Amino acid sequence: MILKRGLEAFGMNVLRSMDPEKSHGLALKALEMGLGNAPGTITSSRLKTNLVGLELPNPVGLAAGFDKNATALAALSKSGFGFIEVGAATPRPQPGNPKPRLFRLTEDKAAINRFGFNNDGMETIGARLAHRPKDAVIGLNLGANKDSENRAEDFARVLAHCGAHLDFATVNVSSPNTEKLRDLQGKAALSALLAGVMEAREGLDRKIPVFLKIAPDLTETELSEIAEVAAESGLDAIIASNTTLSREGLVSAHKDQAGGLSGAPLFEKSTRVLARLSKLTEGTIPLVGVGGVSTAEQAYAKICAGASAVQLYTALVFSGFSLAETIIRDLDKLLQNDGFDNVSEAVGSKREGWL
Repeated sequence: MILKRGLEAFGMNVLRSMDPEKSHGLALKALEMGLGNAPGTITSSRLKTNLVGLELPNPVGLAAGFDKNATALAALSKSGFGFIEVGAATPRPQPGNPKPRLFRLTEDKAAINRFGFNNDGMETIGARLAHRPKDAVIGLNLGANKDSENRAEDFARVLAHCGAHLDFATVNVSSPNTEKLRDLQGKAALSALLAGVMEAREGLDRKIPVFLKIAPDLTETELSEIAEVAAESGLDAIIASNTTLSREGLVSAHKDQAGGLSGAPLFEKSTRVLARLSKLTEGTIPLVGVGGVSTAEQAYAKICAGASAVQLYTALVFSGFSLAETIIRDLDKLLQNDGFDNVSEAVGSKREGWL
């Protein structure tokens, strides 16, 4: 174990010395070659989680964005995560925004990206998902093409094409890197979009859960409207939250780059949004907490603020893939220490402290 962690630390230092997007690509290749941490399934009676009918071995998932094109599913299924989200996928392949478009903010333990939904398109991604590991819980983040004449329709098209190979799907209208995409979070636009997605789901042989991923920069009124639309549309869960446009408190050289900010500075902002949404929905819609998670204590804090499960991604850039195993095992101890027999007992138990 010590040797493996030492090799990972060496590899991380090498990757961090390179262009961020190139190092991301190499990290994916290394995983595909079997060079990543592979503890397999990590679970316990406390960690087992039922999320809208999905039986998770533990509540810690990999957020969308790391494996955009579903190329490393075999390796990721052995990495310890309780569930994996790939994508975002759009109907047609698209290159995304001009490079450079990914920036490390090392001093802030954060990243700024303006990828713009670069991906191989739903046909190629769907073909890879058709050969996915069957013993993992895998979802797809749905996106829209930048030049689409009907972006709302794009989400339904991707679900219709890929849905047969998924355990869940996430509607992503909260990326700040596709112009005017966040406008789809408005009440009327979101209602119409979700109606199309739900219609596409009805056409699948197996009815899978549909999640909605929201931005952390929403007002109280906007959050209330989203909670209302979620209830009316039959959404299964909400992911809070995507990256932020805020730059408050940053010190790194790239702090003023355009794009979405993820990582440590997002933790408090996203957790407060999560807690407010938990209060608005009063437990009627399960929540997934994401944003700034780099320790078991932070994962636990999101659960106590109202999340039934959590996701992480940016912290892996700074700590390596073994971080997932560390967080999951330490989360089990935190639950035990506080006398919780399972994750569901802890959900929302300290929500008021975040309001």
